[in-house]
Amino acid sequence: MYLRRCYNKLLPRHFSSSRFYYSTEAVNLVDSSVEDNIEEPSKDYGVLHCSSTDHIAKNVPLKATNPPRSRNKNAPKETSSLKNGSHHDLQSFLSYSAKLGLNPDSTVYVGTRYEYTVQSSLSRLGFALSRTGGKDDYGIDLLGPWTIPVPSNSSHASRSIDLKVLIQCKALSRRGSPHQIRELEGAFAGAPHDYKQGGVLGLLVSQRPATKGMREALGRSGWPMGCVTCTAEGRIVQMLWNRRAEEEGLEGVGVGVRYAKDGEKEVLLLWQGEAVRMGK
Repeated sequence: MYLRRCYNKLLPRHFSSSRFYYSTEAVNLVDSSVEDNIEEPSKDYGVLHCSSTDHIAKNVPLKATNPPRSRNKNAPKETSSLKNGSHHDLQSFLSYSAKLGLNPDSTVYVGTRYEYTVQSSLSRLGFALSRTGGKDDYGIDLLGPWTIPVPSNSSHASRSIDLKVLIQCKALSRRGSPHQIRELEGAFAGAPHDYKQGGVLGLLVSQRPATKGMREALGRSGWPMGCVTCTAEGRIVQMLWNRRAEEEGLEGVGVGVRYAKDGEKEVLLLWQGEAVRMGK
């Protein structure tokens, strides 16, 4: 038995057609080896597209499993100096921090680990991100292309939607606020030159789902932006974006939810209502 629930959200008058969708309709995804159960959202896309799972409401702090320990006196000071060439992904950062005995409960450690967790998790959805940072980075943590393979309209061949993405990560598990959306708008000013030529999307990634105030702020914004919820363990459980993001290149792209091999739910991309095969 299928159940579909669509909730209309109240936004300012000029965004009165805004619609969020939440659905538990199940369809089959044909794969070469695994048959996934996909929960497909309504095909009647609105201004903001959102797919979420119930378990994201859990407040899961991002901390290492080892108990706190005293900081190695010879370890480097844990400031933004961690943003260097000593690590480039989650595994290299964990090895680097273990070698130097960095405090896993420090703010810099937690933030850096979460950024690399987001980098790794979004790669499954076609993102190829690099960690950034500097004196005038305007809060940008990750940069890179987002490639979504979609069927061609003229033949069986495929084409792709290509966007450049700038990301701000919020490792803290507390609820977000509209202020963070305004901060993301300001991040466009700090983007590299080639990120100011169009085809750019800004994303705010955090451990908690977007609040009503954040969704309304996204709907009002004139910048192409969205929100992503990534748990401390690296599971993507919510994605949403505004109309400007659609105009920038995401028209026809949606999000659904499927059951992973471990039985938990996670987001997948849809193209005109059908699951996108990322080629992995």
